[in-house]
Amino acid sequence: MRSDDLKSRARLRWERRCLRRAARGDREAFAELYREYAPAIFARVLMPRLGERSAAEDALAETFRTALERLHQFEPQGVSVYFWLARIAMNKATDMHRVRGRTHRALVNFKALVEPLSSRSDDPGTTLEAHQELALLRQRVQQTLERLNPRYRRAIELRFLGDRPRQACAEALEVKLGTFDVLLLRALRAFRREWDRAAAVECSPEKTDG
Repeated sequence: MRSDDLKSRARLRWERRCLRRAARGDREAFAELYREYAPAIFARVLMPRLGERSAAEDALAETFRTALERLHQFEPQGVSVYFWLARIAMNKATDMHRVRGRTHRALVNFKALVEPLSSRSDDPGTTLEAHQELALLRQRVQQTLERLNPRYRRAIELRFLGDRPRQACAEALEVKLGTFDVLLLRALRAFRREWDRAAAVECSPEKTDG
């Protein structure tokens, strides 16, 4: 598909017919638009921005799902629907980048929180007090995980405790990669809330006096 093809009157007429049919609930009409424009959206918009095939595939699916939901908002104004679809795709890619960034920061904070667990407890130089602190930390981590939604707990166990790649984690949970990124971010935030809540209880006057 060449750029000048997008300006042809024949193409624009074909698009209008498809859009009118799709607006009336004709899924095959929308499928025609998908078959025509999905490859270009994938190759020209999503892959250059995301650089990962599975992520681009997730974003492509989200692009056309959103387009179908907002079909009534599209105003032709003499230009191809391709540009509207491309704008939606760019927004999806940006959103995915934001989720990745937030998840990375949350994961770094989580790792810093439980970093002592990576210490070798069998090191001859480890004191009894250090052993006890590590045991207490493991207990607190486990208790916090047990208070989470089982799906959140599984996401953290796979990604951090199991040290699996994101794609492998997504496959284990039977979700798409983009969905796993969102799930992990929510899981890490939930873990932090529960951790801080437990710490606040430990430090409360009632706990100290009791």
